[in-house]
Amino acid sequence: MAGILFIISAPSGSGKSTLVSELRKQVSGVDFSISWTTRPPRGSEEHGREYYFTDRAHFEEMIAAGEFLENAEVFGNYYGTSRRSLEEARKQGHDLILDIDVQGASQVRKTMPEAVSIFIMPPNPKVLRTRLRNRSRAEGQVNEAELYRRLSEASKEIENYAGYSYILVNDILDRAVAQLEAIVLAERFYRNSEPITFRSSRVLEVAAACRQANSAERLKPVLEAFGILNSTGQQQLNFDEDSDPDEE
Repeated sequence: MAGILFIISAPSGSGKSTLVSELRKQVSGVDFSISWTTRPPRGSEEHGREYYFTDRAHFEEMIAAGEFLENAEVFGNYYGTSRRSLEEARKQGHDLILDIDVQGASQVRKTMPEAVSIFIMPPNPKVLRTRLRNRSRAEGQVNEAELYRRLSEASKEIENYAGYSYILVNDILDRAVAQLEAIVLAERFYRNSEPITFRSSRVLEVAAACRQANSAERLKPVLEAFGILNSTGQQQLNFDEDSDPDEE
């Protein structure tokens, strides 16, 4: 079986890591590419688990040696995906998930147009703000300037949604996990003729509903909440300053 490359992008705080973790518990043969970064570890993060942490000099040496499938500088830090991850997954016949930002995803799509791209959105700025704040508290520090910078950046990232094959709105975790699982199983069915043993027709229906081309009505309230008029238009965050920032 030829492994499928899945690209997953999302604004920080959208729940992407949780979704991927739950997917891998339920679907076998899915590898996860651990990215390299020059940013320092947060909270309980460990080298080789969440990221491979290194310094800028070493990262730039890896760039020069052509070791990255993609790399980008985000918020002043480098992030990159090692080519070795893809090579090892393909040797095993496994699918590979790349957790990368919109810059990296664009690079990979150009060189590997067969990759399946998935964009994960938070339902609205208020929920995203709460998730970011809670994560910062868990890490022991809430930086308001950083929080609002990430909220502003989220809207810019969401404007790129139209370049992705599938769109998930992570408002209800169980539903979003089921949708991500359906996408993986459907792509295996279509590309590798791998049978879907459980409720096959329903799985294909769920995956089809997540296709970007079929998501206009479902995405409309999300795009309106983030002030995105269209995929390339003006954007304005709707923070609702009179609301409680910690209120769900």
